[in-house]
Amino acid sequence: MKPIKDLVRDCIKVLKPYSSARDEYKEVLIEEMIFLDANENPFENGVNRYPDPQQNKVKQALSKNNGIHRKNILLGNGSDEVLDLIFRAFCEPNKDNIITLPPTYGMYSVLANINGIEDRKVMLSTDFQPKVEQILSSVDKNTKVLFLCSPNNPTGNSFSTEKVETLLQRFPGLVLIDEAYIDFSKQESWANQLRIYPNLVITQTLSKAYGMAGIRLGICYASEEIIQILNKIKPPYNVNELTQQKAVERLQDRERVAQEIASILSERNHLSIALEEISFIEKIYASDANFILIKVDDATKRYNQLIANGIVIRNRTNQPLCENTLRLTVGIKEENEKLMKGLKDLQGY
Repeated sequence: MKPIKDLVRDCIKVLKPYSSARDEYKEVLIEEMIFLDANENPFENGVNRYPDPQQNKVKQALSKNNGIHRKNILLGNGSDEVLDLIFRAFCEPNKDNIITLPPTYGMYSVLANINGIEDRKVMLSTDFQPKVEQILSSVDKNTKVLFLCSPNNPTGNSFSTEKVETLLQRFPGLVLIDEAYIDFSKQESWANQLRIYPNLVITQTLSKAYGMAGIRLGICYASEEIIQILNKIKPPYNVNELTQQKAVERLQDRERVAQEIASILSERNHLSIALEEISFIEKIYASDANFILIKVDDATKRYNQLIANGIVIRNRTNQPLCENTLRLTVGIKEENEKLMKGLKDLQGY
């Protein structure tokens, strides 16, 4: 791979980042400290002060839970902001390109278009695995990032460890592994390999296993060099105070999170077995996520029928390799039972 410094846009290399009042003041806080530096409203209400621009308490909790140093962590307003920062730091508009592997998370292509970056799509194989040699043959001198979503959305499967290792060793740019669903997988996070692969970037989220989609907190794990580059261009207060507070609270409640993950995995197993009884379901794909992809006789028809019965799922039939598929999120027991009843009632129609 190329050195990280050679992948960064020239304008970012010379950029002098904005320095906020709280970035400049880094001394140890003492009680009764008077803050007159940031033009804030002085009347205390819990959120009248700017939030910590480096989200140190959240990073401390993540570091403790995952054994990753705070210098290797960047936080964003959802994973989408983290992904956008990657584009803006490393991809020169109207010049560089990325590689994505459809079917996959749609925001990679959206962000590429927003940032004026060519998206070179290399379709997954029929068993939803990366085509390593085809990916590598699609690379040129302006290829900057390879996006791997594992476990993948919408397919639910994890990518082969051997294939990912080959790509990490041979791809010349950044290899970004989106691990939004990693907590539901038997595979370990690739974040454990950061010291081995300097071109590796991991994104995770509190939206799935941690049940905090509403607070919008995305996580990036990468080398200290990459994190420093992203910190140069991130907005100074990109993660608000309330989000930071709720994130710390949830990250410290590890026992409850573990119980919820176990419940989802148990329900996923029960749901997978129950789906086999439905006559119009042609295939149930194995899942390492908190959802199950199924192939049916007519996805649009079945989607509309379920909507009419008050059950909202996702029709994925418009995605490559996903003709006539539906994506079912694993809910609580009562929700899954209603889904199964709804599916059973549709048999014969």
